[in-house]
Amino acid sequence: GLLLKRCTLLLPTRDRLKYVHKVLSGVSCFKLNGCASPLHCLGLQCYGVFLQILTAGWDELECHRVFNFLWELSNLARKVQTVVSSKPGSARRLELRIRLYCRGVLLSPGSRRSDSAFWLTRILKPWPMVNQARLLYIIFGPVSSRDGHVVWQKMIEGPTDETSLKGLADAIKLLYGTEAREWTADDVISLVDELSVVPQEWLMENNARLLLLSGNSICFTFLASKAVNGRAVELARLMVFMVLVCEKDLYCMDWAVKMMQKVCKVFSTPWERNNFLQCMENAFARMLMDMLQAVLAGERDEEDSSFLNLFHLMNAQANFHKEILYMAMGNSSSST
Repeated sequence: GLLLKRCTLLLPTRDRLKYVHKVLSGVSCFKLNGCASPLHCLGLQCYGVFLQILTAGWDELECHRVFNFLWELSNLARKVQTVVSSKPGSARRLELRIRLYCRGVLLSPGSRRSDSAFWLTRILKPWPMVNQARLLYIIFGPVSSRDGHVVWQKMIEGPTDETSLKGLADAIKLLYGTEAREWTADDVISLVDELSVVPQEWLMENNARLLLLSGNSICFTFLASKAVNGRAVELARLMVFMVLVCEKDLYCMDWAVKMMQKVCKVFSTPWERNNFLQCMENAFARMLMDMLQAVLAGERDEEDSSFLNLFHLMNAQANFHKEILYMAMGNSSSST
C-alpha cells in the first residue's frame, strides 16, 4: 500500500487508481466475483487494508473518486439493484458476495469511525430508504454459520440473541454519530423503522433488543418520535418488550425505568402521559394473558419456550415495578 502510494504520488487520482488496478487485477481474489471460495479467503480483507493505507490522508473529494471507481469497476450498482429488488434470499450467492466485498474492502475492519461512516454513507445514500434497509440487512444482518448466507427469517421466526443484532446496531450507531454528517436523526429513525419490516415485520422483542444495543441516544430518540406522533399504544408495547429484554439479557432494570421517565417528559399534557402509562399496564396484562394461554394450551417445544417466556415476563414486570417503588419511596423520603 505504501509502495504504490509513493510510486503513484505525482499522478492524478483516477490515473493512480487505474495503475493500482492494473497491478492488482492479476489476483482474482481481489475481485467481487473472483474467488471460488470467498468465505475462506483473505483476499478482500487484504484489499481493504491495502485500500485503507493507500487512501490515508486523502481528502473527501479524492475518496469520492475512489468509491466511484470501485463502484463502476465491480459493477456494484447493477448487482445491488438486483438484490434489493429481488425476493430476499432468491439471489443468495450475490447477497453473500456483496456483503463480503462491502465489509472487506469498503468497510475494512480497523478503519477509523469517520472513514467507516464515509464509506457506509456512500454505499447506502444512492438508494431509497426501503432499499437502504434491505442493503443494511444484507451487509450487517445475521448469517448462517454453515454457508455464510444471509438468514432472512431470523427476526421473524423467534426471539434472537445479541450476536445476531450486533452488526446492525453498530451500523446504526455509526450513522447516528457525529462522524456521519449526511445523516439526520430523522433519517436514522426512518431507517430503523424500515429495517424492522425487512423482509417482514419483526417480532417486537427483536425490535426492542436492537434499540437497546444501539445505545441510549438512538433508543430515546426513536421512542420519543413515537410519543410525539401520538403512537402511545405502539410505544407502550415496545417499552414493555424493552423491560422484558432487560430481564432476559441481564441489563439493570433501573435503566428501563429511567428511559420511561424521559419518555414521559416528551408528552405535552398530563392526560397523554397518563394514557401512555395506562397503555403500558394494559400491554403487560395482555402479554401475560397471551403467554399464560399458550402454556395452558400445552404449546410446548424442546426448550419449553412458552413457559420460559411467561417466567421471564412475570419476573420482568416484578423487577420493573420494584424499581419504580424504590424510586417513589426514595423521593417521598427525601421530601419529608
